[in-house]
Amino acid sequence: MANLAPAASAQDSGRTAQVAAGQKANVEGVISSQQPEGLTLRGPGGATYNVVLSGNTEIKEKKANPFRGARKYSKADLVAGLHVEVKGTGDDSGSISASEIRLRNDDFLMAQTMDTRVVPVENRLKETQARLGDTEQNAQRLSGQVQELSSVSNAARGGARAAQETADNALSTATDARSVANDAQKGVRAANDRITSLDDYNVQGTTTVLFNAGSAVLSNEGKSSLAKLAESIHGERGFVIEVAGFASSDGDSALNRRLSQKRADAVIQHMAESYSIPLRRFVMPMGYGENQPIADNNTRTGRKENRRVEVRVLVNKGMAVSGESVPSAIAGTDRPETTLLQ
Repeated sequence: MANLAPAASAQDSGRTAQVAAGQKANVEGVISSQQPEGLTLRGPGGATYNVVLSGNTEIKEKKANPFRGARKYSKADLVAGLHVEVKGTGDDSGSISASEIRLRNDDFLMAQTMDTRVVPVENRLKETQARLGDTEQNAQRLSGQVQELSSVSNAARGGARAAQETADNALSTATDARSVANDAQKGVRAANDRITSLDDYNVQGTTTVLFNAGSAVLSNEGKSSLAKLAESIHGERGFVIEVAGFASSDGDSALNRRLSQKRADAVIQHMAESYSIPLRRFVMPMGYGENQPIADNNTRTGRKENRRVEVRVLVNKGMAVSGESVPSAIAGTDRPETTLLQ
């Protein structure tokens, strides 16, 4: 949901939407990152919005029960992956100055769970970068040793025949040291390139699983399509699986949203149990309800196509470069996993 005037370019997929100063905005989406004074929101169509928070910003629960008070949250609770609704006005920088942020408590609990999984991975990446920094320092020390050996070699050339032989040996040692330094520098550059590509993915494979009306139970046809997808990634490394659930427009929108989430969860549970895929390979499942239909909800055939779960396998470019081995410090293990799919 994004209620914006034409001044806000919300349809530019992958670009930051600009909101005119003073213009009212009401945007619903998923938090993609946090900043000290705000956050970045990924809205419909892939557009992103910069949201500015202030001491007057009200953060509260979007509740369905009218007989109890809404829960209130703090800025620290707005973690990446949380689905929220932002209301506010545009400021001079094109951002949304938020007056109110609403969220469902179920979404908050799920985002917290995913945040506890992502933080350890980020810490491991920081440790890896520190180790690579030590490798670069070693390469610089080796380069200094090469220069010292070259000086010894030049002095030996002005001596007798015995000194000449010593100089020849020193030159040979210098060449070896220079080769070691070059290899170390190449390793540093390759590792840096991998780290740069850690947030970049290629689509390895996709499949769509259809469901009966009001149901989150996998059919035999759906299980068969998931089996083919699982076989295609057998032995693959550096991949994640993105799962998104959807529903037709039949029934209440809140019920459809919960039903679409159950469908996405059913796909993940089946793939994890049937093909031993580790849970860390799955991106946080998302239920979009009746949003983002791919067919006309006014027809029976269209509603059938909209009752679906879309599954995509994304292979990390930084972990799966052809012809190069992955350092164990980056891969996170010194030996292959024993599960069916890594």
